Amino acid sequence: MKKALLALCAIILAACSTPPAPTVKALRVEGTSLVDEDGTPVVFRGISFGWHNIWPRFYNADAVKTLSDGWGCKIFRVAIGADDIAKADNPDCHGGYMGEPEFALRCAYDVIDAAIANGCYVIVDWHSHVIHTEEAKAFFSAVATKYKGVPNVIYELFNEPVCFSFENGSEDRYADLGNPEAMAAYWKALKAYAQELIATITAIDDSEPLILMGCPAWDQRIDLPAADPVEGYANLMYTMHFYAATHGAWLRDATDAAIAAGIPVFISECAGCEASGDGYLDLEAWKAYSDWATEKGISMLTWSVSDKQETCSMLTPAASSGGPWAEDVIKDWGKVVKAWLTEK
Repeated sequence: MKKALLALCAIILAACSTPPAPTVKALRVEGTSLVDEDGTPVVFRGISFGWHNIWPRFYNADAVKTLSDGWGCKIFRVAIGADDIAKADNPDCHGGYMGEPEFALRCAYDVIDAAIANGCYVIVDWHSHVIHTEEAKAFFSAVATKYKGVPNVIYELFNEPVCFSFENGSEDRYADLGNPEAMAAYWKALKAYAQELIATITAIDDSEPLILMGCPAWDQRIDLPAADPVEGYANLMYTMHFYAATHGAWLRDATDAAIAAGIPVFISECAGCEASGDGYLDLEAWKAYSDWATEKGISMLTWSVSDKQETCSMLTPAASSGGPWAEDVIKDWGKVVKAWLTEK
């Protein structure tokens, strides 16, 4: 009995000596703005991890702590690959959630848990270019069950949908992009998808978590949800993505028009290079976007924590998986982002 009591006391003492995770405030949409539970406006600058199935080595607590403490990042995005599309360019990488669900969830949970422990927010991104409704429901059901009521967690229902012709494997995969009727019909399909996913998440988590939804043409057709928004859920924002060396002022103008029409916008992925993720780093165009987003009060997350030989990857293959990282393993884009995160 004495040994049992001593063991119980040791467990209690260990629990008491473990500092609680820093808390964050719940987020809500108010008009076209994001605010915290006290009504204070919130504008994020953060970082997205790369595809979990290509760069799982960065999905760890040390990397989150390095980026939080050393870079000043207070919001992260876990990009959970939905299917095996990444294998087209990276045949040796892991499958997506649909092929390796346990691995995908483990990667997601490792970063989410670390973000919570460091007092940060974290976006859980279903990283896909095509609709996988049932698989997405299974994924978000698992995440919502584990993190029900946790204000750190934000749900991103769909990264960069494209169009029906892309989804259907047409000979011209991008034929629908110039067809107004086809694009409007595609948005209606995405809207139905969003409503089904929102119902799935909120049936588990009734705390009204912040939810993000993508729009057609790689998150550039922000005019489509502006004309026909998702109904029935107030704590919802729409994502716009830009790559500054490709997407000019026209996309900022379209986003301004969408906000004027009454929809809240969140930039969950962006970079200063070309839309391919590679090419030259256009710092003048990047600054124009960053200044505009700051003026408009729009949150931005940059792409990505990865070590690919391309412009938008922030680290070199020589970088350790968890950091801290010396300047010689941080690529030019990573250095820009590191400075940007904390600039005044």
